[in-house]
Amino acid sequence: MHLPGKLKLANLPTPVQHVSFNGSGFLIKRDDYTGVELTGNKIRKLEYLLFEAVRKKAEYIFTCGGDQSNHCRATAFAAAKTGMKSRLYLWGRQYKQTQGNLLLDKIVGSEMKFLCKKEYKNVHEIMKSDAAAFCRKNRNVYIVPTGGSDKLGIWGYINFINELKQQVEINKIKAILCANGSGGTVAGMILGTALFGLNIKIFGVNVISGKYEMTNAIRSIIDDCIHEYKLDINVTLDNMELLDGFSNEGYKNILPEKIELIKEFARQTGIMLDPTYTGKAFYAYNENFLKGRKKNNILFLHTGGIFGVFPRADKFLLN
Repeated sequence: MHLPGKLKLANLPTPVQHVSFNGSGFLIKRDDYTGVELTGNKIRKLEYLLFEAVRKKAEYIFTCGGDQSNHCRATAFAAAKTGMKSRLYLWGRQYKQTQGNLLLDKIVGSEMKFLCKKEYKNVHEIMKSDAAAFCRKNRNVYIVPTGGSDKLGIWGYINFINELKQQVEINKIKAILCANGSGGTVAGMILGTALFGLNIKIFGVNVISGKYEMTNAIRSIIDDCIHEYKLDINVTLDNMELLDGFSNEGYKNILPEKIELIKEFARQTGIMLDPTYTGKAFYAYNENFLKGRKKNNILFLHTGGIFGVFPRADKFLLN
């Protein structure tokens, strides 16, 4: 087994806190504390990916996501921190009034290419084609995949499991629940529990794609990582459960009842969730594991995303 190198960009370890909501107590791991500009789960993956980009002497980082992508914002700031430029391929359109993550992307000087939904289906091919054109002009490009979710990026969440082991009585944690977008966070935790011999179930709340597509994506990322880093381990997905049905309104939308839950959670705990990922994940967590229970042993992973609140300020201020 050979381990990949990494940069130190995130504020780690992030704290584990005990909170109470509507009379039910539980643990929450605060990966929204990884930084300010770099807040959220993406930076754990980017520590590994940008180490490789620096090693390869990249001038540009290319990556992709929605127009309010937390991943793109974190990548833009991480690139600036390491002396590289960023070019973002965004699903959406240019708005007259720029807010949230997109505002931060512009402040840090990212180049942007907006794509419609149909074009975005081929975003990785578009990035590769543009990278080849840059290369012909002697400008070296490193492409970071969607969400930083590949065989290298998932080391961020393999090591997350080791970090958690040092913070809590791990045998008392029955499961971990988080939002699931591109699959890398769940894949890393699945592989991490296997490598460290832990009997912990991983729940992923799908916010973009469905269970079948995400299961295949997670399986592929794990297999690629095992092969690349010669990990002497056999990993099943028996301890993984992906939850569908909590983002039926669409990735870029959120239902009023979920907004109300986010607001009530903030009022009771002083913790802010976001409308794209953690708000939907917590809605699933509340419906499935909190209601009517005084305590549970399923840890909620807060993966960040606070800047996504601002473009939806009108929805949060309705009542």
